[in-house]
Amino acid sequence: MLFVGVTSAAVAGGTGAQELLMTYGPLVAAMLAAGLFAGLVAGMFGIGGGFVVVPALMMLLTVLPGGGDPAHTMHVAIGTSLATILFTSLRSTQAHAKRGAVDWQILKGWLPWVGLGVIAGVLVADRVSGDWLRAIFGLGVGLMGVHFLAPVLSKFARTEEKMPSGVARAGMGSVLGAFCALLGIGGGTPAVLIMTLNGVGIHRAVATAAGFGTIIAVPGALASMALGFQTPGLPLGSVGYVNMIALVAITVMSVITAPIGASMAHSLNPKVLKRVFGVYLLVTAGFMLSSSPLTAAIPPLGGSPPEHLSPT
Repeated sequence: MLFVGVTSAAVAGGTGAQELLMTYGPLVAAMLAAGLFAGLVAGMFGIGGGFVVVPALMMLLTVLPGGGDPAHTMHVAIGTSLATILFTSLRSTQAHAKRGAVDWQILKGWLPWVGLGVIAGVLVADRVSGDWLRAIFGLGVGLMGVHFLAPVLSKFARTEEKMPSGVARAGMGSVLGAFCALLGIGGGTPAVLIMTLNGVGIHRAVATAAGFGTIIAVPGALASMALGFQTPGLPLGSVGYVNMIALVAITVMSVITAPIGASMAHSLNPKVLKRVFGVYLLVTAGFMLSSSPLTAAIPPLGGSPPEHLSPT
């Protein structure tokens, strides 16, 4: 009888493990693939990978089982992206620091304002619906895509280095932090843009931008976990709005593939790379905006506007 009972328990346990694997296996496998791609992109363009991680997680958590309540999908995607950026930015900053390329004075001066902006951005994101977060992400990514394809602002770069200070630095730093927190990105692209426009050399700007990723990721991830704590309907393995399964899967793969992406960047034409990435960002923006409240408010050609927007 004891043998039968143990055997039945083993079979039941095996069946439970199989069901768990069948339910969540595809989700984990897809997250590993997202981390692979995010690492390649991070290595090629020197960014944290948030432009890849957020839309990938949003799509995976929506279509695969175990993704939780769709109302929280974008919050989890953004919070998890900020957490993954912590590891990639730390690794990148360390590598650049060994070469003496990181400007620690810029980071120290901008740290409090960027940090405050990040906290403000996460607080706003917590109060915004997932649909509107999707629209905000689409608009932000679209702007970055235009910048990669047509860097018009680069023409206004100063010839002498003079970074903003005082009120200007406080304002720009806070806006940068809030913008990145709302999108779940590490701020590499806008930070490099700000620094190069103010006369900082491109190599030092890219190296220092990696440090901005750490400044954004730490308060962003912690605030996301705190604000989402005990929220019902979150995906399996979530601590607040940070999904630990996705964090581990994406981080492990991105650490492996980031050096490969960096090697590819040195062997490929940088102008072509930027254009390809710009197209990717615009396609991603279109995808994120396609079912957002912004496009829902636009009437079809020859049609009439939605009833709630119709003139009375």
